[in-house]
Amino acid sequence: AGSAAGSPALSGGQSRRRKQPPRPADFKLQVIIIGSRGVGKTSLMERFTDDTFCEACKSTVGVDFKIKTVELRGKKIRLQIWDTAGQERFNSITSAYYRSAKGIILVYDITKKETFDDLPKWMKMIDKYASEDAELLLVGNKLDCEADREITRQQGEKFAQQITGMRFCEASAKDNFNVDEIFLKLVDDILKKMPLDVIRNELSNSILSLQPEPEIPPELPPPRPHVRCC
Repeated sequence: AGSAAGSPALSGGQSRRRKQPPRPADFKLQVIIIGSRGVGKTSLMERFTDDTFCEACKSTVGVDFKIKTVELRGKKIRLQIWDTAGQERFNSITSAYYRSAKGIILVYDITKKETFDDLPKWMKMIDKYASEDAELLLVGNKLDCEADREITRQQGEKFAQQITGMRFCEASAKDNFNVDEIFLKLVDDILKKMPLDVIRNELSNSILSLQPEPEIPPELPPPRPHVRCC
């Protein structure tokens, strides 16, 4: 009896309590990352979700995704982050993922001018397939390669100024600079923009569905006077 009374299994009230299950997410949000091949889309996603960096990542084929839960404004938010292929041959596959996205991260490589020159092409994809309410964020990646920079920060800001509501940031997935800020600020903008009752009703389902292509809207929304920054 003495050994039983002193055993860890029977001592203390806490040992008799069942562990509480984790609190379910209050909201579910979809975010997609787009941009030309090799700009570091996968690296940004993996740095944010797993805090890892691969120096020689393989090109994404079609789409890939990861899930991460964050807490903002006292709410638990389950993020479904879709990493899309940058090659044009996958456009017919990846276009379906624009429609359900509440946030879109458009990435270019500050050391490769051709990836910056491709931005208007990606904006046409956004205009064609994405919701008008989707929050947009332009990211100049690979800030760790400052010595090889071909696109100035001012050029990135100027492009973002042409797009209504688009934020602009520079980041480095390799050095983990501004990566968390990119995703968290985008989610915060989504939450601020949408009434809570709309969020509860519309964002509770994170399942993607293939739908007919929407009509093509105007090429670009009207410019706005000032760019927001992370």
